[in-house]
Amino acid sequence: DDSAETKLTKLTQSLEPVDMHDEESVALFATLLSIPLPDDHPPLQYSPQKQKEKTLRALVTWLHKTAVQQPVRLEIEDLHWADPSTLELLGLLTDQTATSRMLLLLTFRPEFIPQWPAQAHTLQLHLTRLPQQDIAAMVERVAGKGLPDEVVQQLLTKSDGVPLYIEEMTKNLVESGLLTEADGHYELTGPLPEMAIPSSLQDSFAARLDRLLPVRELAQIGAVLGREFSYDLIHAVSSMDDAALQDGLGQLSAAEILFQRGVPPDATYTFKHALLQDAAYASFLKSQRQQFHTQTAQVLEQQFPETKEMHPELLAHHYAEASLAEQAIPYYQQAGQRALQRSANMEAIRHLTKGLELLQTLPETLQRSEQELLFQHPLGEAYLMGHGYTVPEAGQAFNRAHALCQQLGDKPQLTSVLLGLWRFYFGQPDYRAARQVGEQLLSVAEQTQDSATLVMAHYTLGSCLYSQGELVAARLHVEHGMHHYAPRQHDVLAYHLGENSGVGCFWVGAGLMWLLGYPDQAVQQCREALARAEQEAHPLTRVAALMFQAWIAVFRREVREAQTWAGQELALCREHGIVWFDAWGTVMHGWAVAAQGHGAEGTAAIEQSIAVHRGQGAELSLTMWHALLAQAYLYAGESETSSAPSRRQGFTAVAAGLAAVERTEERYYEAELYRLKGELLLQQSEHSAPTAATSFQKAITIARGQQAKSWELRAATSLARLWQQQGKTIEARDLLAPVYDWFTEGFDTADLKDAKTLLEELA
Repeated sequence: DDSAETKLTKLTQSLEPVDMHDEESVALFATLLSIPLPDDHPPLQYSPQKQKEKTLRALVTWLHKTAVQQPVRLEIEDLHWADPSTLELLGLLTDQTATSRMLLLLTFRPEFIPQWPAQAHTLQLHLTRLPQQDIAAMVERVAGKGLPDEVVQQLLTKSDGVPLYIEEMTKNLVESGLLTEADGHYELTGPLPEMAIPSSLQDSFAARLDRLLPVRELAQIGAVLGREFSYDLIHAVSSMDDAALQDGLGQLSAAEILFQRGVPPDATYTFKHALLQDAAYASFLKSQRQQFHTQTAQVLEQQFPETKEMHPELLAHHYAEASLAEQAIPYYQQAGQRALQRSANMEAIRHLTKGLELLQTLPETLQRSEQELLFQHPLGEAYLMGHGYTVPEAGQAFNRAHALCQQLGDKPQLTSVLLGLWRFYFGQPDYRAARQVGEQLLSVAEQTQDSATLVMAHYTLGSCLYSQGELVAARLHVEHGMHHYAPRQHDVLAYHLGENSGVGCFWVGAGLMWLLGYPDQAVQQCREALARAEQEAHPLTRVAALMFQAWIAVFRREVREAQTWAGQELALCREHGIVWFDAWGTVMHGWAVAAQGHGAEGTAAIEQSIAVHRGQGAELSLTMWHALLAQAYLYAGESETSSAPSRRQGFTAVAAGLAAVERTEERYYEAELYRLKGELLLQQSEHSAPTAATSFQKAITIARGQQAKSWELRAATSLARLWQQQGKTIEARDLLAPVYDWFTEGFDTADLKDAKTLLEELA
């Protein structure tokens, strides 16, 4: 019942003893606990994934700092039912408990495989079945007195060495009335009935509950509430008065059906074992179970607003078990959205999938389609963010959401659905499908005249056309996107499934300017992209802007600048856990390292990134990466005594890049791949000159077709240099001079300097 301000004060005070009451820690824990932050409190400026990571690490830090003050024992039972985020937290804890005063005790079934590796400070105990002598000792200890040999023998036979079975069966017998005390031991009152010792734990639990008939219904209600429940909740659901309820719960605790923690009304109760809960639940008639599930959901809605807000999945579960699908579905949708906002993508997928399964049980109506759209769209996002842009389930979800938007007419979700669908196709990459989606997005934007949607549409189309080598058309789109972009009005662009589309138009435009032959304008535009990204304070947008800074430096062959920018990008990627762009930074950093004479180190880094990228099923950008790898092998070949190994690997990289061109239609690096093939041929042997010339001419033809003047200049320089060596001075000058003379800027770049030097030699 406390106000948000009071809750925040209590949270801060609870963190003070372990010195974690700084603004960021308080904000992380407050967000985790859904405590609103005041307006003057600095907001968290992290991506959802990074905020989740920082929250998990804050929890680990809190536990370790607590362990400094006093030993900590953390016990978690039934780990096989844990959610992915809990397992992630435990993975961090097991890594860092070696030197901490902390005992982490976890129990799980044999089929569960821990996600973390075995370490020196961890011990895994496989609990085997008890031998007969231990069974007999356990029976006597649980009974408190010796049992007849006939009874012990049956327990030995039926228990199969399972401790829980032994304990429960022994208690069952002692409570059954079949035994009587005599001289410090038990004797049978008559012949042992055939079914006196049930053959299963479920039967034993059911028998014990039957003997607790006056309070059995209370155990059944508790089983409906869950493995653990509060006194307040069962009081509200059971409608019993305090005295009767506390007496009944006390009997269940005395019988070790429940474990009690705390004193009513601040008590919580836990079933001793999940099988006990199952037995109590199964003993309820289905109609009774549904009645209490309905009642529980309604009580949670009306009397427990915090539970309703923080755990909508609980209400969804109770309504689903009550066969009230229409009431359960909205709560599953809320649970999925809540998990998605916290980057708990696996949990989001689970909640949304359950909701969709229930939705399919309803009649096909317009309302059902509208509800399905609210599930399919976030489900696509959860798959994209949790599994990457290539996972087919993301495409299925977004395609279904798109079909629903078309069926239902103009829906507010259409723009974000189309953008999600575009990201899926672009990440494959399937540029034809991505372009079609981009064109639909542009059509929607032109109909609505929404400037933010216009920016998104032009960014998507500009990116596709850029990748396909249609550079002039791409430039028109990104210029339109830059024109419509208004930073203060378009903050939403920074937070939808990736980088800010408006800022993206600037960095894509920078790449286009270099390709089209404007090296200085490329730098200027890229700097503007970075400045705008810094203003946005959106991690993914900043990372992408830094990546393009490195990219333009690679284009301009500015090795040290490329290494510096790639290093900054990598640092930011690792700070925020942005894996996708981390691979980009590694590739460009590896290229710069190889260009400075460390060929083996540079090529190894690029090879590893490509392998990881392909291992994730991604094809996007492999043409450029293979080109940079081939160029790195060229550098390595120049510095090696025997360049044959590097040359062979360089040819392999070029072949892989050209294969990717044909497979994906990603053509913006195609001309350079052919030029690199020619350079490798020349490095191989002077007898390869005719084949090399053919490759250079192919590169020039492709560059001219794309109007990629920078690639044309580089390829023309390579061919002119070859012709110079062959004595074809006039042909070389006539080829290179017109290309060089076309340029109006960038004369301090390596490509234009090389061309000028060669022209002077040819003169």
